[in-house]
Amino acid sequence: MATFNPLLSIIIISYNTEKITKDCIDSIYKSLSSNSPNHPNLPFELIVIDNASTDDSPQMLQSLQKHHDNLILIQNEKNTGFAKANNQAVFHAKGVYLLFLNSDTVVLDNAIKKLILYFRENEDEVHFLGGKLLNKDLTPQASCGPFYSLPVVFAALFLKGDYWSLTRYSPNITKEIDWISGACILTKKSYYEKIGGFDEKIFMYMDEIDLLYRAKKQEFHVWFYPKAQFIHLGSASSGNKTYPILQVYRGFLYFYNKHHSPLSMLFLKVMLQLKALTAIIIGKITNNKYLLTTYGEALELIKMA
Repeated sequence: MATFNPLLSIIIISYNTEKITKDCIDSIYKSLSSNSPNHPNLPFELIVIDNASTDDSPQMLQSLQKHHDNLILIQNEKNTGFAKANNQAVFHAKGVYLLFLNSDTVVLDNAIKKLILYFRENEDEVHFLGGKLLNKDLTPQASCGPFYSLPVVFAALFLKGDYWSLTRYSPNITKEIDWISGACILTKKSYYEKIGGFDEKIFMYMDEIDLLYRAKKQEFHVWFYPKAQFIHLGSASSGNKTYPILQVYRGFLYFYNKHHSPLSMLFLKVMLQLKALTAIIIGKITNNKYLLTTYGEALELIKMA
């Protein structure tokens, strides 16, 4: 039997999102099954890591694996987190290129082929590439931006930075940027391995910021390509709103402790405390238990950092 040598390894991490994950996988196969002179056949493998889902995801994935010879399913006995699971998948990947896709994405048209075609045509200056993410209603979703310097963190916490495109945005032109969303990242396996992959100490959130910050330090270039479009539902496996907010706090604190000076870390803590205290005051005035609980826990995180 001939050895299968895929050009592309697509990586998906699954956790308690049975229907969403299935929709994502179905969209991948539908997109890559189309064949035309502009978008020829693309040899690929799909690696799915299930992080100990407790819904019917394992059974669904096992069923899909029976129908797709190039679907590799790895079922973890515990939830290892986003970063570690992605590194685990890369270890098994045979492709020259890696495409990290969130399980809550849907591939539109020939988005994957467009993405890899642009990458291969521009390999001298493109090392990490992201597509344009859309909300469920097909409106643009902010999915790239500048690194989180102290002014950018301030804008994110107090100035509705996303609204003014100060922190995250969705360009309509191809351009080089600091970071792209971890929901859709295309790169070469050799580049990924050179920068050491995702930091496994980050359980979820800020992992792509850390990854691409290290990539920039090694003079890799990160680009945004809007012609390749994907629907991204967002936070599908995060549960309630409290969890992602606390993970963002953990992410900021870890990132600054790792990459910035003690003085910058001090300024970051002051801003995070001010944000948490403001939210707690509003929570007390409005009797909002969600604000009181969430930002009370956030304050504890800052104290322990």
